[in-house]
Amino acid sequence: MLSPAGPPARRIAALLTGTITLVLAATGCGGRTGAGAAADRVTSITALNYYTDEPEHTQWGKMLTACGKTAGVRVEQTSVPGASLIPKVLQQASSRTLPDLLMLDNPDLQQIAQTGALTPLDKYGIDSSGFARGILSAGTYQGKLYGLAPNVSTIALFYNKDMLAKAGVAVPRTWDELKAAAAKLTRPGRYGMAVDANATFEGTWQFLPFLWSNGGDEKQLDTPQAAQALQLWVDLVKSGSMSKSVLNWTQADVHDQFVAGKTAMMINGPWRIPALNQDRNLRWGVAPIPVPRSGQTPVTPLGGEVWTLPQSPSKARQEKAAQVLTCLNNSSNMLTLAEQHFTVPSRTAVAAQYAEPVPSMAAFVKSVEAARARTSELGVKWPEAATGIYTAIQSALTGEQTPEEALRHAQRIATSN
Repeated sequence: MLSPAGPPARRIAALLTGTITLVLAATGCGGRTGAGAAADRVTSITALNYYTDEPEHTQWGKMLTACGKTAGVRVEQTSVPGASLIPKVLQQASSRTLPDLLMLDNPDLQQIAQTGALTPLDKYGIDSSGFARGILSAGTYQGKLYGLAPNVSTIALFYNKDMLAKAGVAVPRTWDELKAAAAKLTRPGRYGMAVDANATFEGTWQFLPFLWSNGGDEKQLDTPQAAQALQLWVDLVKSGSMSKSVLNWTQADVHDQFVAGKTAMMINGPWRIPALNQDRNLRWGVAPIPVPRSGQTPVTPLGGEVWTLPQSPSKARQEKAAQVLTCLNNSSNMLTLAEQHFTVPSRTAVAAQYAEPVPSMAAFVKSVEAARARTSELGVKWPEAATGIYTAIQSALTGEQTPEEALRHAQRIATSN
C-alpha cells in the first residue's frame, strides 16, 4: 500500500515533460488513430498497476475483467513491481505506449499530472460524490481531479488484549496515556510499544499522525509542535519502552515483533489483519492512534492507489477506459475490494456500512474521515519534506541531535532544492 521513496519529483517531471510533449506532438492530442471510424470500434484496452502479489493480482484481474464487460471491452492487465512502475511509465511515454488505464500510488499522482500526461476526469463526467475530502485531495492537481481511489488505507494502534488486561492497562487514547501504558507493559524480553522509524518514507509515514495531530506541518518542520511530536518518540526509546531497533525496522518487522509477543502495542496498517487472523492464540484489538490531548481526532496519512486516464490520441479508447474507471469506483465494487484487501471504501457512506460487521476495521474507517493526503500541502515537493522528516527521526532517536536541532536540519533538507 505504501510505495518506497521514488526518484526526486523534479527529475520525474523533467523526464516526463519531454517525453509526453513528444508523444502528444507526434500523435495529435485528442485525435483518432487508424482509419476513421475504425478507431471507434474498441474491443480491448490496457491497464497498468503494481499488483504483482497473489491473491491481489488475480483479484484485481477479475475486477478489471468484470468492469471491462460493463464497458464492452476486454481489459488487458499488466502488473510490475512497485519500484518499477514510474520507470515503466517513463518508458511507455517515450515509446508512445501509455496504457489506457494507469494506477498510481496516490503520492505520485501530482508528479505525473504536472507533466500533462493525465486527463482530468471531469472531461468524462466521472462521479466523485461522497468521497472523503482527503481522498479527493490525493487525486487532485491544481484544482482538477485526475485520479480516484476505490479504497484506501491508513494506520492505527494495534494492541495485545491479554497483555493489557494482565498489566491492568487501558487502551491509551492520549500521548500521556501512551507513555504510561508502554512503560507498564515493558518487561524483560518485551517492549511496550513499537513503530517503524527507519530511514525511508515508511518511517515518515508512521510519524505523520504524531506530527499532524499536534498541529505540526510539513511546510515548516522546525516548529515547537513538530519538536513535541518527535520528543514523544525520543522519550519512548530513552525510557526503554520502545526498542532502539525501531530505527531499522520496517512495518513488516514491527508486525513480526507484535506476533512474537515482543511488543504489546504497535503502529501498523489494516493490511496486517489477514496475517493476525491466522494466529488463533493471539487476541488483539485496534484503536485510533493516541492524540496529544483528550477529545482530539487523530490526523493520519492516507494510503492507497488512484486510477487515472493517461492522455490518448484515441477518444474512443479514453471513453471506454473512463467507463471502466467509473465501474471500479462504484459503491458495490468498493465494498468488494475492501472485503478482499482489508481496506476502507473511499465513499464515506459505504465505509460506514463496511465497518459495522468488521469491528477490526472500525478504527481505520473513522481515521480515514480525517486522513490527509501527503501531497496536500507541498504537492510535487513532498519527497523533499519526507526525506527531511525521516532524517530528523534518525538523528533524534540516536541522540545525535535534539528534536529541535534535528528538525531545523530537516527544514534545510526540505527547502534545499
